[in-house]
Amino acid sequence: MGFLSNLTLDVPSDLMRSLEKGRTRQTERASTEATLPLISVVVPLFNEQDNVAHLVERLANTLNSLGKSYEVLLIDDGSGDATWSRIANAAAQHHPRLRGLRLARHFGHQAALQAGLSSARGQAIVSMDGDLQHPPELIPELVKT
Repeated sequence: MGFLSNLTLDVPSDLMRSLEKGRTRQTERASTEATLPLISVVVPLFNEQDNVAHLVERLANTLNSLGKSYEVLLIDDGSGDATWSRIANAAAQHHPRLRGLRLARHFGHQAALQAGLSSARGQAIVSMDGDLQHPPELIPELVKT
């Protein structure tokens, strides 16, 4: 299984199902149990193509500085621009801890957030907006041990 999950969801009830190659969510969890991250960062995105690279760079720099295992989930909420391709490029080229989820149409911020929360595997989950309204550099304050 690759680091990038390309899920296309057609209806809100599908938010809880894994559609990748017919696997069930339980099977996917069992196969990744040994490598579960400590921190998951969930970021819904809608028409944020210009922010993706900067967002990913700032998240990676901040999370790498923690010295903890992590994953970043970027959820494309049916964007009409190049948001999805920028997510896919970032995951494929530079960031193995990045996973992308793609909704088939625009369901809205809360549904996209729920999709990310349902797919997150970390012991702690941080949600933030993709427009960098919430600075990634504050994450260490949220996850102090």
